[in-house]
Amino acid sequence: MLEKTHKILYSRERIASEIKRIGQEITRDFQGQEVMLVGVLKGSFLFIADLVREIELPTVIDFVRLASYGSGTQTSGIIEFRKELEMPIRDRNVIIVEDIVDSGYTLECLYNKLLHHQPKSLKICTLIDKTARREVEIEADYVGITMDDGFIIGYGLDHDERYRNLPDIHVVEDA
Repeated sequence: MLEKTHKILYSRERIASEIKRIGQEITRDFQGQEVMLVGVLKGSFLFIADLVREIELPTVIDFVRLASYGSGTQTSGIIEFRKELEMPIRDRNVIIVEDIVDSGYTLECLYNKLLHHQPKSLKICTLIDKTARREVEIEADYVGITMDDGFIIGYGLDHDERYRNLPDIHVVEDA
Protein backbone atom coordinates (compact mmCIF):
# COMPACT_ATOMS: atom_id res chain seq x y z
CA MET A 1 0.00 0.00 0.00
CA LEU A 2 2.86 2.39 0.66
CA GLU A 3 3.80 2.13 -3.03
CA LYS A 4 0.44 3.64 -3.88
CA THR A 5 -0.39 7.30 -3.70
CA HIS A 6 -3.60 8.72 -2.36
CA LYS A 7 -5.23 12.11 -2.44
CA ILE A 8 -8.09 13.66 -0.53
CA LEU A 9 -11.40 12.90 -2.19
CA TYR A 10 -13.74 14.14 0.56
CA SER A 11 -12.48 16.60 3.17
CA ARG A 12 -13.22 16.33 6.87
CA GLU A 13 -15.34 19.47 6.48
CA ARG A 14 -17.45 17.86 3.76
CA ILE A 15 -17.83 14.70 5.86
CA ALA A 16 -18.90 16.74 8.92
CA SER A 17 -21.43 18.66 6.83
CA GLU A 18 -22.98 15.47 5.44
CA ILE A 19 -23.17 13.89 8.90
CA LYS A 20 -24.86 17.00 10.31
CA ARG A 21 -27.45 16.83 7.49
CA ILE A 22 -28.11 13.13 8.10
CA GLY A 23 -28.47 13.75 11.85
CA GLN A 24 -31.05 16.45 11.12
CA GLU A 25 -32.97 14.13 8.77
CA ILE A 26 -33.08 11.34 11.36
CA THR A 27 -34.15 13.81 14.07
CA ARG A 28 -36.97 15.04 11.82
CA ASP A 29 -38.08 11.56 10.73
CA PHE A 30 -38.26 10.14 14.26
CA GLN A 31 -39.43 13.27 16.10
CA GLY A 32 -40.22 12.48 19.72
CA GLN A 33 -39.13 8.83 19.49
CA GLU A 34 -36.07 6.87 20.53
CA VAL A 35 -33.77 5.46 17.87
CA MET A 36 -31.32 2.58 18.10
CA LEU A 37 -28.20 2.86 15.99
CA VAL A 38 -26.61 -0.45 15.00
CA GLY A 39 -23.04 0.18 13.89
CA VAL A 40 -21.30 -2.27 11.60
CA LEU A 41 -17.76 -2.76 12.89
CA LYS A 42 -15.07 -1.87 12.31
CA GLY A 43 -15.53 0.74 9.61
CA SER A 44 -18.50 2.61 11.06
CA PHE A 45 -17.01 3.49 14.44
CA LEU A 46 -15.96 7.06 13.55
CA PHE A 47 -19.13 7.72 11.57
CA ILE A 48 -21.46 6.48 14.30
CA ALA A 49 -19.57 8.50 16.96
CA ASP A 50 -20.05 11.71 14.99
CA LEU A 51 -23.58 10.86 13.87
CA VAL A 52 -24.95 10.18 17.36
CA ARG A 53 -23.87 13.69 18.42
CA GLU A 54 -25.93 15.17 15.57
CA ILE A 55 -29.15 13.31 16.42
CA GLU A 56 -31.33 15.29 18.80
CA LEU A 57 -33.38 12.35 20.08
CA PRO A 58 -33.02 9.70 22.76
CA THR A 59 -30.53 7.28 21.21
CA VAL A 60 -29.04 3.91 22.10
CA ILE A 61 -26.17 2.21 20.30
CA ASP A 62 -25.16 -1.37 19.68
CA PHE A 63 -22.73 -2.99 17.27
CA VAL A 64 -22.43 -6.02 15.02
CA ARG A 65 -19.35 -7.31 13.27
CA LEU A 66 -19.54 -9.22 10.04
CA ALA A 67 -17.01 -10.65 7.63
CA SER A 68 -17.48 -11.48 3.99
CA TYR A 69 -15.07 -13.74 2.24
CA GLY A 70 -13.76 -13.49 -1.28
CA SER A 71 -10.66 -12.84 -3.31
CA GLY A 72 -9.15 -9.49 -2.41
CA THR A 73 -11.55 -6.88 -3.70
CA GLN A 74 -14.42 -9.23 -4.63
CA THR A 75 -16.92 -10.69 -2.18
CA SER A 76 -18.12 -14.27 -2.35
CA GLY A 77 -21.47 -13.35 -0.83
CA ILE A 78 -20.76 -15.59 2.18
CA ILE A 79 -21.28 -13.58 5.36
CA GLU A 80 -20.12 -14.59 8.84
CA PHE A 81 -21.43 -12.87 11.98
CA ARG A 82 -18.51 -12.34 14.36
CA LYS A 83 -20.31 -10.16 16.91
CA GLU A 84 -24.05 -10.22 17.49
CA LEU A 85 -26.26 -7.53 18.99
CA GLU A 86 -26.28 -7.34 22.77
CA MET A 87 -29.61 -5.49 23.08
CA PRO A 88 -33.01 -6.58 21.80
CA ILE A 89 -34.41 -4.66 18.82
CA ARG A 90 -38.04 -5.81 18.91
CA ASP A 91 -40.43 -2.84 18.63
CA ARG A 92 -37.55 -0.35 18.34
CA ASN A 93 -36.73 2.16 15.60
CA VAL A 94 -33.48 0.65 14.34
CA ILE A 95 -31.02 2.33 11.98
CA ILE A 96 -28.16 0.25 10.59
CA VAL A 97 -25.09 2.50 10.33
CA GLU A 98 -22.53 1.49 7.69
CA ASP A 99 -19.38 3.28 6.58
CA ILE A 100 -19.81 2.22 2.95
CA VAL A 101 -22.30 0.27 0.86
CA ASP A 102 -20.48 -1.44 -1.99
CA SER A 103 -21.77 -4.75 -3.43
CA GLY A 104 -24.59 -4.72 -0.88
CA TYR A 105 -24.26 -8.39 0.11
CA THR A 106 -23.24 -7.77 3.73
CA LEU A 107 -25.88 -5.11 4.25
CA GLU A 108 -28.64 -7.21 2.68
CA CYS A 109 -27.73 -10.15 4.93
CA LEU A 110 -27.74 -7.98 8.06
CA TYR A 111 -30.97 -6.21 7.09
CA ASN A 112 -32.83 -9.48 6.54
CA LYS A 113 -31.49 -10.96 9.78
CA LEU A 114 -32.59 -7.91 11.79
CA LEU A 115 -36.05 -7.95 10.19
CA HIS A 116 -36.64 -11.36 11.82
CA HIS A 117 -36.28 -9.69 15.23
CA GLN A 118 -39.35 -7.54 14.51
CA PRO A 119 -38.14 -3.97 14.94
CA LYS A 120 -40.77 -1.22 14.86
CA SER A 121 -38.88 0.23 11.87
CA LEU A 122 -35.63 -0.66 10.15
CA LYS A 123 -33.65 1.91 8.16
CA ILE A 124 -30.20 2.01 6.61
CA CYS A 125 -27.71 4.84 6.94
CA THR A 126 -24.39 4.99 5.11
CA LEU A 127 -21.69 7.59 4.83
CA ILE A 128 -20.59 6.41 1.37
CA ASP A 129 -22.90 4.83 -1.20
CA LYS A 130 -20.69 3.30 -3.90
CA THR A 131 -23.16 2.54 -6.66
CA ALA A 132 -20.98 1.13 -9.46
CA ARG A 133 -20.34 -2.21 -7.76
CA ARG A 134 -23.82 -2.88 -6.35
CA GLU A 135 -24.77 -6.51 -6.93
CA VAL A 136 -27.98 -6.72 -4.88
CA GLU A 137 -30.97 -4.42 -4.78
CA ILE A 138 -30.63 -2.63 -1.48
CA GLU A 139 -30.79 1.10 -0.94
CA ALA A 140 -29.89 3.25 2.02
CA ASP A 141 -32.51 5.54 3.55
CA TYR A 142 -29.88 8.05 4.67
CA VAL A 143 -26.86 8.67 2.44
CA GLY A 144 -23.95 11.00 3.06
CA ILE A 145 -22.04 10.88 -0.22
CA THR A 146 -22.74 8.94 -3.41
CA MET A 147 -19.81 7.92 -5.58
CA ASP A 148 -19.37 5.67 -8.60
CA ASP A 149 -16.21 3.71 -7.98
CA GLY A 150 -12.70 3.93 -6.59
CA PHE A 151 -10.78 2.44 -3.69
CA ILE A 152 -11.03 4.76 -0.69
CA ILE A 153 -9.40 4.91 2.73
CA GLY A 154 -9.64 7.12 5.80
CA TYR A 155 -12.33 8.15 8.27
CA GLY A 156 -12.80 4.53 9.37
CA LEU A 157 -12.26 2.98 5.93
CA ASP A 158 -9.19 0.78 5.83
CA HIS A 159 -6.79 -1.19 3.71
CA ASP A 160 -5.48 -4.20 5.66
CA GLU A 161 -6.62 -2.51 8.92
CA ARG A 162 -4.52 0.59 8.20
CA TYR A 163 -5.45 4.20 7.37
CA ARG A 164 -8.72 4.27 9.37
CA ASN A 165 -7.26 7.18 11.34
CA LEU A 166 -6.99 9.56 8.38
CA PRO A 167 -9.42 12.42 9.09
CA ASP A 168 -10.35 12.85 5.42
CA ILE A 169 -11.42 10.23 2.87
CA HIS A 170 -8.72 9.56 0.31
CA VAL A 171 -8.88 7.82 -3.03
CA VAL A 172 -6.00 5.41 -3.69
CA GLU A 173 -4.32 5.84 -7.05
CA ASP A 174 -1.81 3.60 -8.80
CA ALA A 175 1.69 4.98 -8.50
